[in-house]
Amino acid sequence: MDICAGFCHNAAMQDRHQLTRFAWLSIATAVFTIVLKAAAYWLTGSVGLLSDALESGVNLVTAVFALIILTIAAQPPDEEHEYGHSKAEYFAGGIEGSLILVAALMIGWTAVQRLLVPQPLEQIGVGLLVSMLAAVGNGLTALVLLRVGRQHNSLTLMANARHLLTDVWTSGGVIVGVLAVWLTGWQWLDPVLALLVALHIVRTGVSLVKTAVNGLMDTSLPAEEVCRVRTILDSYASDEVQYHALRTRQSGAHRFVSVHVQVPGAWSVQQGHTLLEAIELDLRRALAPVSVFTHLEPAEDPISWEDIGLHRGAGEVEVETAVSAPKPSLN
Repeated sequence: MDICAGFCHNAAMQDRHQLTRFAWLSIATAVFTIVLKAAAYWLTGSVGLLSDALESGVNLVTAVFALIILTIAAQPPDEEHEYGHSKAEYFAGGIEGSLILVAALMIGWTAVQRLLVPQPLEQIGVGLLVSMLAAVGNGLTALVLLRVGRQHNSLTLMANARHLLTDVWTSGGVIVGVLAVWLTGWQWLDPVLALLVALHIVRTGVSLVKTAVNGLMDTSLPAEEVCRVRTILDSYASDEVQYHALRTRQSGAHRFVSVHVQVPGAWSVQQGHTLLEAIELDLRRALAPVSVFTHLEPAEDPISWEDIGLHRGAGEVEVETAVSAPKPSLN
């Protein structure tokens, strides 16, 4: 690893350590909103406000998970985890999504019970004011987490932010619904509203679980970033230099890029090495934090243009012909 790569890696790891303070912000906000929403439910007896409070309870649990996961993900590579610990963030997203689904089931069950046995609401005005204060706190924290999560490509912070934003929308819907109950006297609106809240947050939970699963399955980089990689590689392509077998994957905030580069067999080792160092440096500058793996091949050798499949059993010799770049004529 050259000096630039080492500096970028250390800076990225330091940034990951600093993200834990935003997890503490999420925890503090969750405690704050739980107290307020529980008070709103206690004042009014609204099952809609209870569903809102239960979701904030999930916020607290997931915020604690986020703190643990961010601490693990910030650890440098070791002998057992040579590619680092950044994939730990996908576990946080999966856990948070699963907990959201559990909260939805709890809310739905409570709403059905209240729908069967309606109860009048009390002190609605004060309860709604308290609930609105909690929603404002959640909204401000969500905006901060979303901005930082996007800046540092942290799945954990972005999952927390989306969950909090969902909570804000949930609170808004609950407030409007409880207000409608207060104005109309239709008690059945309260549990029906809670059921709608449950269905709404199921969508968020499923989305987070799906994102976590895709990350653990080594999904390739987003199309925009792959395009940036190809643009850099194309800038070095010529009659003498070509590439193929480009593969990318994402692990938390860290990216991985591997590519085979073909050059004339008459080139010296130093010439090939200098070319690969230049390519790797440009890729690191464009996609940091990223690990780049390059493989140098002689363009005249037909085997250099055959891309061995990722999954090949013992004794198999079949190859998958690469199509990402045409075979050049060096005559």
